[in-house]
Amino acid sequence: MTDFSRAPALRILGTGRYMPRRRLTSAEVDRNLGWAEGTTAARYGLESRAVAAADETSSMMAAAAAEAALAAAGLEASALDLILGACGVMEQPIPSTATLVQRRLNLCTSGIPAYDVNATCLSFVQALELAALKIAAGQARKVLVFSADIASAGLNWSQPDCAAIFGDGAAAVVLGADPDPPPGQGVLASRMETYSIASAACRLEAGGTRITLQSDPARLHQGAVFQMDGRAALRHSSRYLPGFLRKLLDQAGVKLGDLACIVPHQASAPALEHGLARLGLPGEKVIRIFADSGNQIASSIPSALHEAIITDRLQRGELVLLLGTSAGISLGGMVLRY
Repeated sequence: MTDFSRAPALRILGTGRYMPRRRLTSAEVDRNLGWAEGTTAARYGLESRAVAAADETSSMMAAAAAEAALAAAGLEASALDLILGACGVMEQPIPSTATLVQRRLNLCTSGIPAYDVNATCLSFVQALELAALKIAAGQARKVLVFSADIASAGLNWSQPDCAAIFGDGAAAVVLGADPDPPPGQGVLASRMETYSIASAACRLEAGGTRITLQSDPARLHQGAVFQMDGRAALRHSSRYLPGFLRKLLDQAGVKLGDLACIVPHQASAPALEHGLARLGLPGEKVIRIFADSGNQIASSIPSALHEAIITDRLQRGELVLLLGTSAGISLGGMVLRY
């Protein structure tokens, strides 16, 4: 695993978030699914979620979140050395969403590198690790990492457990380098494991080269909606998560009691509570935003991290655990000092 201890340390300089204008309430979800009012809230712990309008594209939302993060950091966009897109699903296959965001930030002739990192719901954590490596290697000093997802574009309302819980939104962080960090600053540990035995549990089949307009137009249409076997995903991730968390904390050299807060992927309220119980995580330290955000795919973790920071639940010098699962099935996490 990567040793971050002998290099410039990553430092979060600012965060930002964008939520689409339209709110879809749990009562509206109930009506869409033909359920009695209160079913969605009781079953999933969801009160409302945001739904992007036609003009609220992934790059538009990401740029808005990035501008908020840059303002919080006190920086102009031109100060960036690198732009990393970390979306669960890109705005379009080519070019990268990061390229589209660079253009929206009026940096289109800047030459600033801009590209995407994809690990579905764990994209932000993996992009954050890449940014830390770039900073540690002296290849970048100011990095923008953003996540933006429009889950509503691919929901299948004939699968209620999937259609009810996903929300749209974006979040971003601006990162800097601390050239002379004291011990234990920045990223203490980062880890990812993939178990492809469950690769069919969460899938979006269209948009690549396997199913094409020329080969099978009907299947291309069917493959444009997200398919999820939530029980299978939970079963496989639950099997490996306890051991994964132990290895991550050991790698960081910390214990659960050392953490100021825990920022998990907001898959669903029941899944989150199940995970807390299975992993023995202290509930009072967990950041929860699912009730009014839904599952925002890759935007989930950075949105919850932003919430932790702006509400002072995470303060300078404190340790935070980022933890989640993604399609694959993959497990990912990071321990860092804010």
